[in-house]
Amino acid sequence: MAKKRELEDKIAKLKSKVKDLRSQLGEITEDAVAMLREEVTEVASALREGVAEAATAAASAAATAAAETAAAAKPKAPVSPLAPAAFPALPVIAGVSFAAAAAGVRYAGRTDVMLAQIAPGATLAGVFTTSTTRAACVLDCQAKLAGAADESTGAAIVVNSGNANAFTGAAGQASVDAVTGAVAEALDLPINRVFSSSTGVIGEPLPHDRIVAAVPGLVAALDPAGMEAAARAIMTTDTFPKGACAEVQGDGGLIRIAGIAKGSGMIAPNMATMLVYLFTDAKIPAKLLQKMLSRHVDDTFNAITVDSDTSTSDALILAATGRSAAAEITDLRSRAAKDFEAALRGVMLDLAQQVVRDGEGATKFVEIRVSGAASADDAHKVAMAVANSPLVKTAIAGEDANWGRVVAAVGKSGAKADRDKLRISFGDMVLAENGWRVPDYSEEAASAYMKGQELVIGIDLGLGKAAKSVFTCDLTHRYIDINADYRS
Repeated sequence: MAKKRELEDKIAKLKSKVKDLRSQLGEITEDAVAMLREEVTEVASALREGVAEAATAAASAAATAAAETAAAAKPKAPVSPLAPAAFPALPVIAGVSFAAAAAGVRYAGRTDVMLAQIAPGATLAGVFTTSTTRAACVLDCQAKLAGAADESTGAAIVVNSGNANAFTGAAGQASVDAVTGAVAEALDLPINRVFSSSTGVIGEPLPHDRIVAAVPGLVAALDPAGMEAAARAIMTTDTFPKGACAEVQGDGGLIRIAGIAKGSGMIAPNMATMLVYLFTDAKIPAKLLQKMLSRHVDDTFNAITVDSDTSTSDALILAATGRSAAAEITDLRSRAAKDFEAALRGVMLDLAQQVVRDGEGATKFVEIRVSGAASADDAHKVAMAVANSPLVKTAIAGEDANWGRVVAAVGKSGAKADRDKLRISFGDMVLAENGWRVPDYSEEAASAYMKGQELVIGIDLGLGKAAKSVFTCDLTHRYIDINADYRS
């Protein structure tokens, strides 16, 4: 403001000078007038620029202050009580490098973009959400994996959090093209070998220019040991980064597997229900890699639920770099293939269960273990009906041994069931069977069991040999708190 007043005073003096000259000379030359006018114009221009700069600075300061105030008013969510003690020490997977950056996709200063560069010769496989309102990035990845691929070129995965780029019309694909195109150019890759994912708020245009601007820095920061930073970059409502790994002896060398995931809410079956990226140095053709991945989705990522909601945007991508000294896996019946597949499933299950342990507001990790079903489909129906029941989940949150709610969920599942053959157990305690609660039922013992952080609810239908285990968490008021102001 002081600068503004100073400039205004100068203009006033110049005007006074012109007036004085006119009165003294009576007639002033055109050149003199022009010179004075030019001086006045320059000062006026300086005044306008000064005011504009001051206004811009004031607006910027106000926005920063508002953001800081909002951040202070919204404290960081506490880490889930079910979280692992620490992020695991993931092995370096030869042929993969990672980088993370803060692009300001939704929040300033938050790490929200990750890039993975995959060396030439790698094979890829993927499984994606079955939502009919899939995001543009999901559709793009599916099309690229279904098409012909030149594996000699290498590949890349770029992921942003904060914005799902879902339900954004034609602009969604334009954003995908802009981001993957920028990565393809920076890494000298064909665009059909660059895969993208987005997670966050639905229905808002993706500010892809911010991600594009971050690409050079990401490329410069690529590091084979950067997987943990990548895991942190893809978090949204997650309270901890998720990682898992395994090693298995192949024919002639060690094979390593490592993966990261994000997921906390909008978690339900029909893969994918989160973002998951798995990497291995195994040598294996893409067709066999896809077969292995697909046949273990149902008992890992499709066997978890937090809130029964399937996401629009989520994906699982597996890359095999072929850099291990072990011989190529070409026969799924071989011992090396079986060992590798078992290890891969273990990593997948570990990550899937970590997602449940980070369920929004979760305080209990629960396995629903169904046995004795007439069919695999019935076992799945019963397990999911119980796991998704708000009444069951809130009873668990309240540490209430209300096994009657389990019975009710079985009855509504649509699966074949017989009241007089049904058996319900909590942990090792059988609570009800033969159509009635057991004679030695102890409410005190059942309630004491419910105070644990990890629970098993057993349901034996007594009708066949099919079984299914799914994993869920309790439903607390914290879930409401998180989702009521998710966009703010």
